[in-house]
Amino acid sequence: MHEVKLSDGTITLSPLGLDDVEAHLAGEDELLVRWLNGGPGTREGIEAYFRHCREHWDTAGPLRAFGIRMGADQVLAGTIDLRFAGEGLAPGQVNVAYGLYPSWRGRGLATRAVLLASQYAASEGGTEAVIQVEPENPASASVAQRAGFALGPTRSKDGTRFDWYIRGLHAAAR
Repeated sequence: MHEVKLSDGTITLSPLGLDDVEAHLAGEDELLVRWLNGGPGTREGIEAYFRHCREHWDTAGPLRAFGIRMGADQVLAGTIDLRFAGEGLAPGQVNVAYGLYPSWRGRGLATRAVLLASQYAASEGGTEAVIQVEPENPASASVAQRAGFALGPTRSKDGTRFDWYIRGLHAAAR
């Protein structure tokens, strides 16, 4: 696998790896557990998930999980992942999910990450990005809106209601 590295000059996105486990565990808080992770992480669980993510990178699978990194030393500030296939997604739709660690929130970094990841998704054939947000999570909805996503349909899965924010993707000319 070639190493993907995306940057806008402020943040860098690059694939998650086992060297990110410690930083991820240290950064996890109640909000990440509630809105993104579905439960508190354990070292074994995070290592297994990051190996799973790497396998998808190595095999060009439908999951592309990035670390959101800051500064010259590339400190892990959060994660963002793209899913090019999944329940409820139409062909060409790419699900975008993101989370920042507490000390990095409120700086516009999630919006930057969504924009960079969306460019990558378009370059990989995605035609529409989808961010699924629980209505009780206004911070995530704000990120979607700042990144140019429009509120679409509301859908439910597993008894949880999600507002879908949608944005068309256009690959840059090469």
